[in-house]
Amino acid sequence: MIGFLRPEVARLLRRWAEVIAAALVLALGLWIAARPGPVVQGFGYVLAVLAALALIPAVRRARFASAGDGPGVVQVIEGRILYMGPVTGGAISLAELTELALRRDHAGAAVWVLREAGQDLEVPVDATGADALFDAFTTLPGLGGQRLLAARHGMALGEQRLWRRVGVPALTQ
Repeated sequence: MIGFLRPEVARLLRRWAEVIAAALVLALGLWIAARPGPVVQGFGYVLAVLAALALIPAVRRARFASAGDGPGVVQVIEGRILYMGPVTGGAISLAELTELALRRDHAGAAVWVLREAGQDLEVPVDATGADALFDAFTTLPGLGGQRLLAARHGMALGEQRLWRRVGVPALTQ
């Protein structure tokens, strides 16, 4: 993509690409809004507002992202989290998830612990594709992005429970 840049700079630009794009569209919208004419100005303000609304989750996703050089691959497909690791793996549906926690060991390695009835799935926070977990986790009722970011960047050792389903959905009606 950007062959003339050092690899770490290219990774940083890729990580923040969505934020940079939203900021550029925001600047374009404000520039258009400064032009004469009520229609043109209105279009500029609408464009700027939409870009600002897109900027907020883009910053959160960029802050949540990791280098992606950890073990395994994560995919989120239609509300189902799949983890394929070198030793273990599995899949858990967000609708059947009962608990979400973050476990950090003394070496600083962290894993997301996803619990479902009778099954635990441990996903390294730096696995390839783990960035998609932010959007998946924020769909859980009562779990906000700020809490995820605080846990992700915190240094607390041991397991920290972030979310627990209050009522387990009935299997039959």
